[in-house]
Formats: sequence, structure tokens, C-alpha cells
Amino acid sequence: MEWIASIPVWLLCLLIFVLRICDVTLGTVRTVAIVKGYLSLAVALGFFEVMIWILAVSQVITRINESFFLALAFAGGFAAGNAVGILVERRLAIGISVVRILSTTRGEAIAAALREDGHDVTVFNGEGPDGPITLLYAVAPRRRTQQILQQARSIDPELLYVSEPAHESFRGAGTPRLRPVPHATGWRAVFKKK
Repeated sequence: MEWIASIPVWLLCLLIFVLRICDVTLGTVRTVAIVKGYLSLAVALGFFEVMIWILAVSQVITRINESFFLALAFAGGFAAGNAVGILVERRLAIGISVVRILSTTRGEAIAAALREDGHDVTVFNGEGPDGPITLLYAVAPRRRTQQILQQARSIDPELLYVSEPAHESFRGAGTPRLRPVPHATGWRAVFKKK
């Protein structure tokens, strides 16, 4: 790796900045893969993330006496990598979502349209503060969530919705189904420990 020692400092700053964007982006996607339970993907991403990080940090430590801009490039790459990682993860849209739609007037029409489009939809009739309300549950890959919401809004622009990630298991020909989480998650997990 002697060729790296001959790189001008300004070019090394640029290289470190780009390397940090790459490793932090991989770290962000790896974290999502861990949460979603994609073990193999998380392991592979973690390996490359750490390899890139070691390369970047070793150059900063070795040549920090030449320019403080190396540290700034390292920190700037970390900051930019967070933003890039979030954008990449949104684009990948790993996993499935549960979309809950509340409609006061057009619930059955929304359900029929979503079912016609191939989505599993469960309908509940209830009572809201202003009268009858229809609650629809739709399960779909995360990347199709916006499509579901656009289709539902075209039928009832006044609807309310909540979208959240779901743990998945598959039955049959790849149709996503909900599976209960076997343990407390999030802030509730703190109070459940014994």
C-alpha cells in the first residue's frame, strides 16, 4: 500500500470522504438488514463496511500530521454517509409493511380496488367520533406502500392511514403474512426484562 503514501493530501481527503460515505451507507443498510432478520446480507455488508473503515481510518491516523483536512474529510464522509445510507435504504425498501387505512365513506370501494390489484385486505367496521368508519389492513412489500396509498387516496382523498414495518413469514407462493414478534421490542423491551 505504498502507493497511497504518495497520493497528494487533497486527493487523499477526497478518497477518505468517499470511503466514509461508502462504509456508513453500508452500515445503515446493514442495520436495517439486522432488524429485518436478513442474516446473510447483514454479515456480508458488515465485512465490507469494516474493511473500508479500516482503510480510511488508517490513512487518517498515518497522515494526520500532514493536514487537519484529513480529519474533516473523515467526519464529513460520516455525515454525508448517513444521508446517503438513508436514501439507499428507502430506495431498496427491504421487507413488508402493514398499511392501516381509515375511511368514513369509501372503505369498501378501497378494499375492492386493492383486492383487484392483488393485495390481501382485511376490513373491519367500527364507530369513530363522527359515526361509522371502515378500517382496512393491507399487507404488501414496502416498495408498494406508496402505490397502495395513492390508489386508496384516488378513491377517498379524506382517508387517514398508518404504515409500519411488519415481521414476515411466507406461506404458499410468496404471499407475505404477518407473524407475531416473539419478544417485546423498542422501549417496551426495557420494562419486560427480568
